[in-house]
Amino acid sequence: MSDSRIAARPAASDRRAALDQTTAQDRTPSERVDVCVVGSGPAGSLVAHQLAEAGSDVVVLEAGPRFDLDERTAQLDAHLRPGEGNPWGMGGERDAYSSRGERDYPLNVARVKGVGGSTLHWQGMVMRLHERDFEMESRYGVGTDWPIDYADLQPYYAAAEEALGVAGADDNPYAPPRDEPFPLPAFPPSHSDSIFAEACESLGLDMHSVPNARNSESYDGAPACVGYGTCRPVCPSGAKYTAERHVAAAEAAGARVIDRAPVQRLEHDASGERLTRAVYATPDGETHAQTARRFVVACGGVETPRLLLLSKSEQYPDGLANSSGLVGRYFCDHLFAGAGGRYDEPTRQNHVGFNTSECHQFYDDEEPVVGLKLEFLNYAGPSPVTSALTADTWGEELLGDLQREYGTHVAMGALVEQLPRRENRIELDPTTTDDHGNPVPEIHWSLDERTRAGLRRANEIQTAVLTELGVSPEWRVGPENTGPAYHHMGTTRMGTDPEQSVVGPALRTHDLDNCWLVGSSPFPTGGAMNPTLTIAALSLLAADRIETSLTQA
Repeated sequence: MSDSRIAARPAASDRRAALDQTTAQDRTPSERVDVCVVGSGPAGSLVAHQLAEAGSDVVVLEAGPRFDLDERTAQLDAHLRPGEGNPWGMGGERDAYSSRGERDYPLNVARVKGVGGSTLHWQGMVMRLHERDFEMESRYGVGTDWPIDYADLQPYYAAAEEALGVAGADDNPYAPPRDEPFPLPAFPPSHSDSIFAEACESLGLDMHSVPNARNSESYDGAPACVGYGTCRPVCPSGAKYTAERHVAAAEAAGARVIDRAPVQRLEHDASGERLTRAVYATPDGETHAQTARRFVVACGGVETPRLLLLSKSEQYPDGLANSSGLVGRYFCDHLFAGAGGRYDEPTRQNHVGFNTSECHQFYDDEEPVVGLKLEFLNYAGPSPVTSALTADTWGEELLGDLQREYGTHVAMGALVEQLPRRENRIELDPTTTDDHGNPVPEIHWSLDERTRAGLRRANEIQTAVLTELGVSPEWRVGPENTGPAYHHMGTTRMGTDPEQSVVGPALRTHDLDNCWLVGSSPFPTGGAMNPTLTIAALSLLAADRIETSLTQA
């Protein structure tokens, strides 16, 4: 059992304090609001934009700051300099958490609190779930079924690809059906991909392009990718999609976005059937309450259940919208498997920064049932900066060592599905509080044997491909040393039975008729596909339903 808490380095908290001092904003509540959205990541921003465009009065409350687009290069410089801390200011008392499961879960490694959410530093790969992902229990007798199927979500997938500006090609024979082309052409295979291609052909593995939410050519006012190769954690050019685009579009349509306004709790009316207020704090130490006709909670797979649990009341003693007892339950993620080693020829590349080819050939296999997505990593070798800082050599000798190490490696990765388990959960830790005195999220996370089998299968395929290339794996990530992809899912699961789920098929809570939960937390299962496109599609579906509810009221 592990128990970890993450604290920020001084540089991160100093930057956040400086931002607080230099940015002034009216953070008092708006008088008349149709919809209050909590969170400004891809889910919250898409909902806010659509409803504002439809004429609704929308207020977005975001816990973190608004980052200046002009500061991206400086943030990248800080990231590249050891000891400068997290470029997005994560850590410290504000972002404290506990991990007390079978496996440690390092939550703050890959989340951002700020306008744009985790799309500020995501890798940008966007795939649709397969048809089987919606029918796991019916097809295989594991997990559960979604209350909607792929056909229900297909038009929203298309709309989401348009909204995010997805670059892709219809060259994946294993992908679910689609009726329209991608908005942008796919990125061409890298030289590293071409090295893998011959080995894959010999082994009968099909390679295909990766849909990416980054511009292969100018799109929606944003430039084409210029190849910084630092997509995670910072894209200085703006070619990679961030939810800031839809925040800006929402504001242009009349929405109001209040940053550094962490919501402390949600309050309901006397009947317990409708939310009335979102109580939030501001940097000046004040507490305010925003009223609205509708509420949308879009805080991610950890903070959404935490907020609901913090909002317990006499009617909801176990947490808001938690009559089922499932808020925070069925937490799941994707697991990483990988292997790599030195190739006998230069790979002729710098670090590309994102994947350009992958393989879904084994995704729908009935053994080991869990989804498995193979990735061909554009990996050139150990980081030259890290290698130089830890080297025992200097000058020309060091330069020669770096040249021999960097650009001479190849690697494969994989995402493996984790089936939902009730014991994997998000709770509150009353022994540790955040900067406002609220219990922090406590994560209980463990792996099951099916996931381990999927990791072993991924390693087998990766080893076969590398061996075909004549590469002896120098490192391997598998069942014993795997880690999460930081795709938090499942903690407010979707379903038709109020006793077995938290929200219905349109993402409205069963318990409160004016509250919707959007993001990855409603996922009944997670498949093995990066979740952001499905988050976006579900958010657009929910926005349609909320818009209808407003016009009919």
